[in-house]
Amino acid sequence: MKNLVEEFVIREYDLLAPKVEGFCGCELCRADVLVYALNRLRPHYVAQATGEVLEKVAQQSEQPVADVSVVLLDGFRKVQAAPRNGHPPAK
Repeated sequence: MKNLVEEFVIREYDLLAPKVEGFCGCELCRADVLVYALNRLRPHYVAQATGEVLEKVAQQSEQPVADVSVVLLDGFRKVQAAPRNGHPPAK
């Protein structure tokens, strides 16, 4: 059993993080952004590989990618504004 949304969010995070100017990307900030996004997205659990394959095909459409990207970008902004890693907030 696994949450496919979690895997999808992590993949999208890895694509977006290098493009976010001023984002430090340390493990704590990474975790904060991922938790922020995952708490705002509906989970999608599968128990078999068949369900996993169908869900991965569905995630390739533009709307799920856009939805996840919007939530992640909001998470980047919030974490940059109030980082818990001891670094000053990004300007």
